[in-house]
Amino acid sequence: MATSAVGAVVIVGSGLIGRSWAMLFASGGFKVKLYDIEQQQITNALENIRKEMKLLEQSGSLKGTLSVGQQLSLISGCSNIAEAVEGAMHIQECVPENLELKRKIFAQLDRIVDDRVILSSSSSCLLPSKLFAGLTHMKQCIVAHPVNPPYYIPLVELIPHPETALTTVDRTHALMKSIGQSPVRVLKEIDGFVLNRLQYAIISEAWRLVEEGIVSPGDLDLVMADGLGMRYAFIGPLETMHLNAEGMLNYCDRYSEGMKRVLKTFGPIPEFSGATVEKVNQAMCAKVPNDPGHLAARRQWRDDCLMRLAQLKRQEQPQ
Repeated sequence: MATSAVGAVVIVGSGLIGRSWAMLFASGGFKVKLYDIEQQQITNALENIRKEMKLLEQSGSLKGTLSVGQQLSLISGCSNIAEAVEGAMHIQECVPENLELKRKIFAQLDRIVDDRVILSSSSSCLLPSKLFAGLTHMKQCIVAHPVNPPYYIPLVELIPHPETALTTVDRTHALMKSIGQSPVRVLKEIDGFVLNRLQYAIISEAWRLVEEGIVSPGDLDLVMADGLGMRYAFIGPLETMHLNAEGMLNYCDRYSEGMKRVLKTFGPIPEFSGATVEKVNQAMCAKVPNDPGHLAARRQWRDDCLMRLAQLKRQEQPQ
């Protein structure tokens, strides 16, 4: 178990992602300092974390080996940034996805941190070269992009700045593994990183299939939920290819011509507007009305499913 002797983890921003990170690091035994500009926001966040962790304990889904009381005792709030970062080994920025706001935060941190702490951003799409440009501690900077909701989905994309030190990537990778996450190394920066590029490719073709009247919105989602998604919950597209024939070489030999033929029929990037967005919205709202109550209940159901799936995946890990 980690202790405060190895340095605290600082979370900058107490919104949904910041709270999830705080819970994850506490589950790994790390002392966590939650920083925000207003004390009331910190107070509200700590109360929210307490309630959520109690519910996780009741459902038997609390992560880590420590009790809920022990984990909560590791999390504290701080509204003074200089005080918050003192003795920190890792700082995870979780402010809204706004380049200027994030740059302002990192410039502030850059002035007060030492040469050892890792400066990490939770950004989902802002390039490290834009985020960290001009910082003195650029070698210590990295994007560690979690997937929403981070407590239930373990993937973390690690994207270095061109000048990020390899030791920064290695240390962040080891830290994420130590709290039960699944870090992946994105070897060089690219717009959208990896997860969103794959997600947008799926969304784009899904939209075209609905727009062209090939399939209804509800059935399109069923293709993923009861088809591809079931497979992809355990193995990725490349291993799928490998297993769906006598290995990868055999798959490409058998299916590459068909794949290329189909791929050539893909249309242009959709506008995501007009009659199609009305049609898709109507179908989605028929399933889940878009008022706050129904959306929150469906998100809770989703999170419960993800939690059970994560438990199953842990049990089914090949030896």
